[in-house]
Amino acid sequence: MARIYLLLGGNTGDRVNYLNMARDMISRHIGNIETVSSVYETEPWGFETGSLFLNQLVISNTDLEPEHALEKILKIELQLDRERKEGQYSSRTIDIDILFYEDKVMDENDLIIPHPRLHERRFALEPLAEVVPKMSHPVLGKTISRLLEECPDKLQVKRL
Repeated sequence: MARIYLLLGGNTGDRVNYLNMARDMISRHIGNIETVSSVYETEPWGFETGSLFLNQLVISNTDLEPEHALEKILKIELQLDRERKEGQYSSRTIDIDILFYEDKVMDENDLIIPHPRLHERRFALEPLAEVVPKMSHPVLGKTISRLLEECPDKLQVKRL
């Protein structure tokens, strides 16, 4: 079994319900959920919209390889009405990003682990710092707490 660190987020529809449904589907299709963070309300990153996001970190134990986990994640997003717009950030019902898969480092096809912009995004670092503050980033060699301290992102992230 491997630990996979997933960030859930969405800013359209019943945001709480989409997080709940995503967690349920992750536990059924990816693996048993070991830990979840608090829910955070966050400003959108990379685009402008009037609706705030809800974000939550989920750590799951999985026997899936990263590529197979990504396939399952994309199916979950589709079942939860995710519409993808190529090449741009936009509002969405749910987004599920793989932040880490154990301490694996990979850059293949459509999957980069650890997430390549994780250290630039307060909305990802805050829930990680709540749950695994001393975890070390396998590429940057810094703890999550340190990455949060150094994060250039100043957008609002509020724990609910």
